[in-house]
Amino acid sequence: MSVTPRSVGRRERNKQQKLDRITAAARELFTEHGVDEVTTQQIADKADIGTGTLFLYAKTKSELLLLVQNSSYADALTRGRVAAESTTDVLEAVIAIVRPVVECNRTQIDNGRTYLREIVFGDPEEPHHRDALDLTVQTEEAIAAVLNRDESVSARDAATLAHIVSAIMLLSMAATTNIASTVDDIVQDIEHQVRVLLQH
Repeated sequence: MSVTPRSVGRRERNKQQKLDRITAAARELFTEHGVDEVTTQQIADKADIGTGTLFLYAKTKSELLLLVQNSSYADALTRGRVAAESTTDVLEAVIAIVRPVVECNRTQIDNGRTYLREIVFGDPEEPHHRDALDLTVQTEEAIAAVLNRDESVSARDAATLAHIVSAIMLLSMAATTNIASTVDDIVQDIEHQVRVLLQH
């Protein structure tokens, strides 16, 4: 007996459509002007909703940034995993995962740095913040899976190394000294650090 999936109700469709409009409006405004120069009223106006409705989806501008960046980060991580699957060299596969995340974070540098600050210092009870933390865990799991290709590396050590690689990546993206650095500069710096790490 086949089970026909239940269609999504009108209310759920409306909620998703509003969320999509909010995300698109916030992404466009944040990319064009930077998160600090955009107001929640501007986002609500661009999404064609009231501010009260906007706050049902995200209570603060920081949460809106998390919502936008999480979506981009998830796409970047998917691209990185796919690239890593077709790369046999372990270091190159790790960097294949790292590069799209760095690119995503550097689309608008101030937004990217604010996003990283929110991941570290934001409210872990807030849903968009929890999603961001989950993405960092997924990134570490993807890197650990690559490191596990080396039979001399235990699963526990692979997880620990992946955690260190994640910390290197986040610090390299957030560092004030790297504000003027290009994506290639940051990726090369991360690659050098990871190469040294994996040699020990």
